[in-house]
Amino acid sequence: MKKNENKTNNQHKQQDFVQNLLIRKLLIIAGTFFVVIGIIGIFLPILPTTPFLLLAAWCYARSSEKFYNWLINNKWFGMYIKNYREGRGVPIKVKVLSISFLWLTIIFSVVFIVNNFYIRIILIGIAIGVTIHILTIRTLKQ
Repeated sequence: MKKNENKTNNQHKQQDFVQNLLIRKLLIIAGTFFVVIGIIGIFLPILPTTPFLLLAAWCYARSSEKFYNWLINNKWFGMYIKNYREGRGVPIKVKVLSISFLWLTIIFSVVFIVNNFYIRIILIGIAIGVTIHILTIRTLKQ
């Protein structure tokens, strides 16, 4: 009986390992996706960068120490994640640039690209929401 129990336990452990491996790989893929979206958000102000990088950090923290350390210690994103996670805030320069690019992009889109009235309203609503979010984040004193 013991031999069969050990065999069954080993099968369950192998199944758990495969599931954990699958979950880890999915989290790495999701983390990488969120990093890419975060990078796009640097250039496309409608997409907020920090939340996507925080999601990536969460995914990497649960799946890969290597990827997590790369993200946290990255010379471009690392300080934003660390400052945000530690509650220090965002530098005023980043806030001003983010809000400026956000509104320039929205106004350009509403005036020259989007013809649908309802889509224009949605874009302006998103811009207002993102602006409020950025303004409510603590400002980092440098």
